[in-house]
This record gives sequence, structure tokens and C-alpha cells, in this order.
Amino acid sequence: MFGFRTVASAVLALSALTALTVVAHDEDTQSVLLTKDNFQAELDESNYFVMFFAPWCGHCKKLAPTWSKLAESKQEDTNSQVRIGRVDCTVDGDLCSEQDVTGYPTLKFFKAGGSAEGPVKYRGARDLEAFNSFIREQLGIEQDDSEESVAEPPKPVSPLVELTDDTFAKHISSGKHFVKFFAPWCGHCTKLAPTWEELAKTLEHDSSISISKIDCTQYRPICTDFEVKGYPTLLWIEDGKKIEKYSGSRSHEELKAYVSKMAGGLKLEEEAEKVAEGAEKDNTSVVVQLSQPDFQHAIEKGVTFIKFYAPWCGHCMRMAPTWEQLAEKFVGSDAVKIAKVDCTLEVNKDLCGEQEVNGFPTVFIYRNGEKLSEYNGNRSLEDLHDFVTRHVTAGDHDEL
Repeated sequence: MFGFRTVASAVLALSALTALTVVAHDEDTQSVLLTKDNFQAELDESNYFVMFFAPWCGHCKKLAPTWSKLAESKQEDTNSQVRIGRVDCTVDGDLCSEQDVTGYPTLKFFKAGGSAEGPVKYRGARDLEAFNSFIREQLGIEQDDSEESVAEPPKPVSPLVELTDDTFAKHISSGKHFVKFFAPWCGHCTKLAPTWEELAKTLEHDSSISISKIDCTQYRPICTDFEVKGYPTLLWIEDGKKIEKYSGSRSHEELKAYVSKMAGGLKLEEEAEKVAEGAEKDNTSVVVQLSQPDFQHAIEKGVTFIKFYAPWCGHCMRMAPTWEQLAEKFVGSDAVKIAKVDCTLEVNKDLCGEQEVNGFPTVFIYRNGEKLSEYNGNRSLEDLHDFVTRHVTAGDHDEL
């Protein structure tokens, strides 16, 4: 059993630890401490940016000085339309539960008197610049000249076009455009930024396509006109008109494949002819080039091993010589065809979708019109050849 002194020591130690924790959070003396008693009354009167925290939370402790500086700056600004608050969830647990707080710190913006959409949860970077940008966005305030003057110095010239209120309409009025609508405080936007820059660099020599971006916190009316309701929103625009919203994967390869698809501009019949003409001209290739119109007929009999690819795909390029060598091994065979399908052509869009091609290269094997499996093995000539041979042999056994 514990003795009296042991229990007393434990209590004193716990009290000391609690005191130290409280002291750590008492460093924030500028933001308004909200409780169950004053929470609703404060939010009815003012716009509030609120941090829900726990004193023992490491991330909360790290944020506390910044949060205090943010609150101080709003107090000193006589034109400020927002107050900065904090709620200790170890004290007002029920209040935090009502606000769906499931982790610390949770940051939410509340409009005075409430709004139909409810509070907006903040998910961006935790620094003063990002916080202020987010607040301006929620209040519908455009950045003023004084804030622009302290911004970072201009970055090196980039092929990525940054649009503004003055340049947007004229820029998109003609041609094909892939535009990113974003907010600086948006975490997903920040994550996408380097990939979007890379996409612009990849296409910088293609004068028929423009890759651009526009900051919706500064140019809200434009984003409203294009029905932007979340960030980032990626829109394909042609001759000033929104064609569609991109909703696919945000990897560089997938984005580039989408641009290739949208920028194709050829009719299906013309592309089918282009594929056929290309096969006729390329007398050195023994790989069968397939497209949507001739696909089903091509796989009807025997074993067909097909590579679904994109011309710009690095892995596809590296695989191409081996694929040619594989095709040469089956020249003259009635039982095996080695083929390929270019998924960036509009004529093959539906085909690649139906065949569940989700990346490049994707390699499927077919026998007598039926897809058997995807090849996921080593891409050496020997392994590819063995894989095809096994399926030919298995087919012979089935016939027996």
C-alpha cells in the first residue's frame, strides 16, 4: 500500500506539473479566453478566429506565441474586423465537443451572429502571414498596397502565368487554358504548388496551352464568376468559357495526360487515321499499334499482350526498346500479338477508361477476347517473354 508521504509527494508533483503547463499557456495574454459562459455572447457580437487547445498539447504550446502576436496585432489595428480567441478544452470539454473538436489545436473562424454554412475550419500553415491571408479571405477584404510592399521580392521568371484582376479576362479570352484557383492559406494548394509549377515548365514550349493560377483571396469576384467553391479548383477554359472542372489525381503525369487529352483537338476518325498512317510509315516497328476502332477485332483470337502508354511517360520510353525486342521474338506467330495503345489520343480515351488503365505504362494480357491479368513483374525481355509463353501454353492445355 502507498504511505501517506508517497501519496502526498505524488499529489505535489502532479500539481507542480499542472502549474507549469498552465504557465506555458499563460504566455498568450492577448487573445480572448472564451468559456462556456461567454462563448456565444462574444460570437454574437464579433467575428472571431478561435483556437481550441489543450494545455498539454505540444503543437498548441508551439503555436501559443504566434497566436498571441496575431491577437495583439488585431487589438492595435483600429480597423480590425475580427477578434482572436482561445478555448481550453480541458476546462470546457462540452463546449469543444459541441464544436466538433477532435484534435488539438483546432482553429475555426466564426462570423458574427453565425452563418448558414457554420464556422470555417482553418487547415493552412501556422504563421502570421497565412493567418492574415485567411482572415482577409473570410472577411472578403482584398490585400492593400501596404501589405504588398512588404511581400517577398519577385521570384525568377516562371512559365507559370500568375493572373490578376487586370489580366485575367484578356488572357483567357482566346486559346486553351488550365487554371488553378487557390488561396495562400490552403494546405492542399501549398502541396500542389510545386507540381503545378513543374507542369507549366513541361509545357512552356507549347504555345497552344497556357498553365496559370489566380489567388482567390485577392480576386474574389473572378472566382465567384467561375463558381469556385473550394481550393484548389482546377478549370479547363477555352476561348473564355469554362469547359470542365478537373477532378482527377494531382500527380504531374496525370495532369499532363489530362492536358494532352483536352488539347488534342482532333476528331476521332482523324486520330484513327493518324494511328494507322503512323504504323504504315514506321516500317521498323513490329509492335501492333491499336486504337479504339480495331481493338476488339485484334484481341479476338490467340494471345495479345498490350502496353497502354503515354508518349511523354518516362517509364514508357525506357520500356519501348524492350517491347520492340519482345515483338520481334513473335514475328510470324499466329498465336501471339505484341501491341500498344496510346492513351493520350482522344480516339482512345474511352478504350483506356474501359480497360481500367490508371497509370503508365499499364500492361494487360488477353486471350481469345478476354482480359486475363495485368503484368506487374520485372520488365526485362526474358521475364516478359516467359510471361507470354506461359499464357500461350496454358491456352493450349485449355483446348485439350
